[in-house]
Amino acid sequence: MHVTHLSLADFRSYARAEVALDPGVTAFVGPNGQGKTNLVEAVGYLATLSSHRVSSDAPLVRMGAERAVIRGAVRQGERQQLVELELNPGKANRARINRSSAVRPRDVLGILRTVLFAPEDLALVKGDPTERRRFLDELVTARSPRMAGVRADYDRVLKQRNTLLKSAALARRHAGRKMDLSTLDVWDQHLARAGAELLAQRFSLIDALQPLADKAYEQLAPGGGPLALEYKPSAPGEAHRREELYEQLLAALAEVRTQEVERGVTLVGPHRDDLVLKLGRMPAKGYASHGESWSYALALRLASYDLLRAESPYAEETPAEGGRRAGEPVLILDDVFAELDSRRRDRLAELVAPGEQVLVTAAVDEDVPEVLRGARFRVGEGEVTAG
Repeated sequence: MHVTHLSLADFRSYARAEVALDPGVTAFVGPNGQGKTNLVEAVGYLATLSSHRVSSDAPLVRMGAERAVIRGAVRQGERQQLVELELNPGKANRARINRSSAVRPRDVLGILRTVLFAPEDLALVKGDPTERRRFLDELVTARSPRMAGVRADYDRVLKQRNTLLKSAALARRHAGRKMDLSTLDVWDQHLARAGAELLAQRFSLIDALQPLADKAYEQLAPGGGPLALEYKPSAPGEAHRREELYEQLLAALAEVRTQEVERGVTLVGPHRDDLVLKLGRMPAKGYASHGESWSYALALRLASYDLLRAESPYAEETPAEGGRRAGEPVLILDDVFAELDSRRRDRLAELVAPGEQVLVTAAVDEDVPEVLRGARFRVGEGEVTAG
């Protein structure tokens, strides 16, 4: 799998940009603040419908413009598809595939898959649970694009349930009265159903990711492991199967209902869970050194790449020239090498170099390891030029 052409209109700093891409390594080189990351951010958005830098779409639209457009031509084996996304802050985004009639944006998920390394990845280890939940859910959706609908359903039900709880809490505090909460039972069932589906997928993902992450960490920092990925649910229990998780969530919601009505917020569910990352017997957060934290974050991304590559529909095909396989996710390394010491820098470069398509950003040529020498684009003053 690789992107053959990227086209941008009013995206970030670009009024217009057209970039032809080939398989193998491509580096975007230029001073900071010139738009290198904007290019790979757009590729990542095509794959995930989100940015690795901001949580909303508004900053992605060029100042003064009403909307932004990202187009990407994606080749999968012998098949090529054109994906087009129109970003409309404050309104519904729009999508098209092969210039056909409009489809839902989430219908494009799965056409392009990416694994993105960025300085922000350090938050996977050092940041709050939100970062780790996002990591899990984006990977869950990359494995099974239909999960985008499940996640949307969960978020919708959670929002509506919280609105009801907040109204009940305000009524108790300020009016001294009790609201009719009979509909809360229905919302509990909807929340538990979607939540159980999401949890089952998270557990399956962690089981598959654990050995791959441990292997990747050993490759990056020999003798420094082992790693352990431990899921910490807000709803107590040992269930891992969907129906059992449904019952477990329902029971947990019933247990905390009084507290929820008092506080006006949903207290249990996938939105309150965490992934505890352990290095040896200790949690990495708070105990791992800066270098160990970087290795851990990189190991999670490398494991994600290995997992998606193994699950690609093209995984059994004979490798193409250079050992590359059609169907591998596009690897994006956004200003990562400047953050690493020489040992981790060289080891990471060796591990990712065989990727079918690797996109790298760097401030100067010297930041790109020799093993990743390939096509070059110079980025500066709003222009992207080859050479």
